[in-house]
Amino acid sequence: MTQRALYRQTTIRRALAAAALAPLLLAAAVTAAATPAAAAVPGGCGQLFDDFSYTSSTDAQLAARGWSVRGGGGGPGVGGASWSPSNVTFTGSGTARSMRLQAQTDGTPAGTVSAEVSHQRKFFEGTYAARVRFTDAPVAGADGDPVVQTFYGITPLAFPDDPAYGEADVEYLPNGGWGQTSPTLFLTTWETYRPDPWRSDNISTPVVGSIAGWHDLVMQVDAGTVRYFLDGRQVAQHGGHVYPETPMLLAFNIWFIDLQSHTGGTSRYEQDVDYVYHSADELLTPAQVATRVSGLRSAGTTHVDKVVRGTCTPTTPPTTGTSTGAVVSGAAGKCLDVDNANSANGTAVQLYTCNGTAAQRWTFGADGTLRALGKCLDVTGYGTANGSKVQLWDCNPGQSNQTWVRSGDSYRNPASGRCLDNPDGRAVDRQRTQIWDCFGNTAQRWSLPGA
Repeated sequence: MTQRALYRQTTIRRALAAAALAPLLLAAAVTAAATPAAAAVPGGCGQLFDDFSYTSSTDAQLAARGWSVRGGGGGPGVGGASWSPSNVTFTGSGTARSMRLQAQTDGTPAGTVSAEVSHQRKFFEGTYAARVRFTDAPVAGADGDPVVQTFYGITPLAFPDDPAYGEADVEYLPNGGWGQTSPTLFLTTWETYRPDPWRSDNISTPVVGSIAGWHDLVMQVDAGTVRYFLDGRQVAQHGGHVYPETPMLLAFNIWFIDLQSHTGGTSRYEQDVDYVYHSADELLTPAQVATRVSGLRSAGTTHVDKVVRGTCTPTTPPTTGTSTGAVVSGAAGKCLDVDNANSANGTAVQLYTCNGTAAQRWTFGADGTLRALGKCLDVTGYGTANGSKVQLWDCNPGQSNQTWVRSGDSYRNPASGRCLDNPDGRAVDRQRTQIWDCFGNTAQRWSLPGA
């Protein structure tokens, strides 16, 4: 299994951990709500700001304010390694205080220990920001280990190819990795993945070159687009089907991809976090974030959290709303059709001259299904290969072979990474439809129902 696979497996563990902490976090939310905010938020749906003015990883205020410091085993990274709260410390004093995460390895799984701190799963659209110190060299021991230093948001994976899963990552690899041999910052936005056999669906932008030192990181999640900024400069932009669809955890961690390049002894690496900031459903530029944070600090505010999940309607929620009608092929001008209007499981879905009958009346729902005659467009036998046929089958919302997303004018199946396709673009009645590598040509262009 790849290290990326191990990385994604950890989302399931995070989901279980979040569930276990729910009573504590609810109490924390009540406590926070009873404390007046130190600064008002112009627009948006509340803000989180934390200056990390804590004494240690066991400081009761951490849990009271919704933070979880990870311990135990599990991914991402080296199998058999562990996570330790003692690897999270707080350094400096006053406004110079920061959170430090450390990871060390002696080249064995048992001697490999990482660090992670995460907040509640309640952050969705809006602006995410943090000031982070990345490091290129270990503070002790030999250099060369593939260490990953991060700031990210993530929705836990409920099942393989879960369409509700999402992730927005800022990951710095000072010694390279994931195909890079030099220091690289990876900006990655995820739609979903399958752990076994491994298959990922994401868009990733690598920025090659050392960025050791303090940096201002900003992510904007708004209007179907995720933008990544480094020190005020936009370095990546992703959208389309990878856009997050559900609330995410907010987290920082540091860990090792593998142990293959370790040269002996114990090596210890670190990253620091000055502050974290989020404004829910408010789009802020990096300069506006800096002004907001400066204002909070000038007012003597070390922490405020008025972000409450589900209390505010997103300003620009992701589409797809329900639409109903004919689905017309861009290549043939014919309609997506259920053979002989037969609603039995396994009935072929084909092209046919548009006639306005129920066999050609499709509904594309917010759950990602395409429905006709009370059943769903389904990839036969959970097929993922080019040429896998599509059929009609009982609906099971969330099932990987019945989930479709709009990508331009195409319908894309995230589980296979392939698109609904009219073979060779032929304008022939009873032409059976299939999935095929997405090329965006006319054979894969289809109207929205009723458009």
